[in-house]
Formats: sequence, C-alpha cells, structure tokens
Amino acid sequence: MSQIPGKELNGTTARSQDLAPCTTCGRHFAQDVLLRHDPICKKVFNKKRKPFSSLKQRLQGTEITVKKQPPQKVWLKLKRVLCLPLFPLQKQIGKKSNWRQHHEDFINTIQSAKQVTKHLKESHPFPPPPSPTINPDNIQCPRCSRRFNEAAAERHMKFCEEQAARRAFAARTTGQ
Repeated sequence: MSQIPGKELNGTTARSQDLAPCTTCGRHFAQDVLLRHDPICKKVFNKKRKPFSSLKQRLQGTEITVKKQPPQKVWLKLKRVLCLPLFPLQKQIGKKSNWRQHHEDFINTIQSAKQVTKHLKESHPFPPPPSPTINPDNIQCPRCSRRFNEAAAERHMKFCEEQAARRAFAARTTGQ
C-alpha cells in the first residue's frame, strides 16, 4: 500500500475513487471520510483564533507583570506617520528642534581645535577660544547663573538654595 496520492490504494488509484470537495475548506475526500471531516472542519473554521502574544508566553511562570497600554485611535497613529501639515488646527507637540544651531556649534568647535593644534606645531600664541553659545531652552539658576534643562533645573535650584542656606549659616557661626 502506498501513502502517496495518485498511487495505488487497495488496488485502485486515488483519482479513480469517488472524491467530493469539502464545502468549508475545499479539500477533496472520499464520501465516508467527508462525513467525519465536515463537522470538524466547520467547527474549526468558525472559531476565531486569539492573537499569539510572545511576550505573554515568555512571562508565563514568572512574577513579572506588564501594564497594558490603552489602544490609540487610528487618527493619532496616522498623525505620526503623515506629519502634522495635514492637521493644521492642532498645536505641535513638543519643542522645536534646534539641530542646526548644534551642528554649527560642533563645526566651530572642530575648527577651533584644528587651529589650536596648528598653532602648537608652529609655536604661535593660542587663538582666543570660541565664544560659548547659550541654549535658549535652558533655564538659568538665579544663585549661581548656571544653565540647565527643565528637569535638571528644578533639582539644581533646590540643591543650590540649600547650599546657599548652609553657607550663610556657616558664615554666621564662624563669624561670631
């Protein structure tokens, strides 16, 4: 007996048998097999499969929990993909990038470093250092005049205030 379709099966060929297609999946079966196959096939094809989550499977058996993010609306996803000009009434989220200023500062720094190495080789006096550029997004501390981004400025200002109070207290105690 052969298991290959089209070869002899019990003295007859598979093509010569009376095969009928399944109404659900379209595969061809013998009549007696089709009677058993049909209800199972309908049962399987009518079920919706759950989407497979590899994260869930990896975390199975561990104590790690992951918070699910709420589903975003379709237009929010489209806004990110298609850019903001399609949504002129909405304000831009976040700050505008000043990459051009950073790029120019970087080029100036490289050029001044090259000048310093050139002057070192020729033993000429050093050129003046490039003037520092001030990032307008940074916040200046009122006590020490240093500049920080928003998150660091909050932490620093509290720290700087405490340091100023300690110095004032130390000056009073040593002066008496």
